Amino acid sequence: MSLPFVDRSSSSLPVQFVAQPKWRAWLKEQSAARRGWIESTGVSGNAGDLVVVPGRDGKAAGAVLVSPAKPVLWDFGGLATRLPVGTWKFVSDPAPVSMTDAMVAIGLGTWKFDRYKAKKSKPGPRFVWPEGADKARATAMIEAISLARDLITTPSSDMGPAELAAAAQALGKAHKARVKVIVGDDLLKQNYPMVHAVGRASSRAPRLIDLVWGKESDPKVTLVGKGVCFDTGGLDLKPAAGMLNMKKDMGGAATVLAVASMVMAARLPVRLRVLVPAVENSVSGNAFRPLDVVPTRKGLSVEIGNTDAEGRLILCDALHEGASEKPGMMVDCATLTGAARVALGTDLPALFCNDDALADDLLAAGKAVTDPMWRMPLFQGYRRLLDSRVADLNNVSGGTFGGAITAALYLQAFVPDDVPWAHFDMMAWNNSSRPGRPEGGEAQAARAIFAAIEKRISNPT
Repeated sequence: MSLPFVDRSSSSLPVQFVAQPKWRAWLKEQSAARRGWIESTGVSGNAGDLVVVPGRDGKAAGAVLVSPAKPVLWDFGGLATRLPVGTWKFVSDPAPVSMTDAMVAIGLGTWKFDRYKAKKSKPGPRFVWPEGADKARATAMIEAISLARDLITTPSSDMGPAELAAAAQALGKAHKARVKVIVGDDLLKQNYPMVHAVGRASSRAPRLIDLVWGKESDPKVTLVGKGVCFDTGGLDLKPAAGMLNMKKDMGGAATVLAVASMVMAARLPVRLRVLVPAVENSVSGNAFRPLDVVPTRKGLSVEIGNTDAEGRLILCDALHEGASEKPGMMVDCATLTGAARVALGTDLPALFCNDDALADDLLAAGKAVTDPMWRMPLFQGYRRLLDSRVADLNNVSGGTFGGAITAALYLQAFVPDDVPWAHFDMMAWNNSSRPGRPEGGEAQAARAIFAAIEKRISNPT
């Protein structure tokens, strides 16, 4: 995407921020003509109000944004779409939001997905990089999140396992990372039986994407992302409404690629590994069936209680492999359960974690960068719900309650207790447009995960 920023401009227009509690005092200080214009627009000083002030020629001469008493970065994201075309420059400080974060919000607010439209979107307003903004950091974040949004929003016809692998390979090439892709029946030869079982019914072969970057001597960080490029539900077929937006079922994979992009762009001193099992859960004569028993990379056997609970199946092979290196931090991201959305809604990813220190770091990072999440319990009392009479465990519980918890407990069975591990169950989609967050795919928790990695590396315990 083309970023809406310029280094300098001789004809930029000023954008001023006025905190909502100070609005009335500020308005009294303005000239009678300006005050009259502002009052005529209907702006009353509510947080989020934006007024464009005209000059003597009738054209825009500046703008004033009323910010909340305690603003967050998204409060500035609307400038990307609400200001008239032109070049704008901050003339006041968005504090406590940093200049860098304000520009991230603006940059993300300009994201559009018009790949399939004959008529492309027209350019919007541009912004002069403000003094004090970290251009490289902001650009890396915008590009990483935009990459994830593009991948998630692309229709499955153009975003299958091969295309997802190609995107990972392109990212790896850009940062000189090593990328290995295991395809089709080679998954069986290299002992990824669950990835193969879930993806074998599709005409588009399943694969395991394995990206490695950094020095082997640096602290190990491993990211695992669910890459179900389309989910029919398998033989436990979804209804039409449930299948409608399943192109986003690889949102976890896109999210960890976004985190990886930020880590590599920042050149954090970590040995990064990204594992993405990429499949299409389809229906054909060789599809895996309900009550089949399938082996896993760990050696545990799994009875298939429901073929529509496929995400945890492909993740378990990848998690076991990721944990084999004993990373100091392992995070998986997945659009895993509707139960998590019922519990927390679409904007709040559920966090499950086997390590309190890691959970605290992620929660603190999410709060600091306005990328929220909510911790849910790995309640061991529900582990019995995954018991199977014919295998080591079932992939689903027998009931309808606690589905997000039992899904997380299934994954935990493949992660040793001595590997700090966090699991995000997320929507990966914006159902409607808000400032900085247009409708479409979204890399939820990506900025928080990056911030937590950065903090743990700079302040090792």
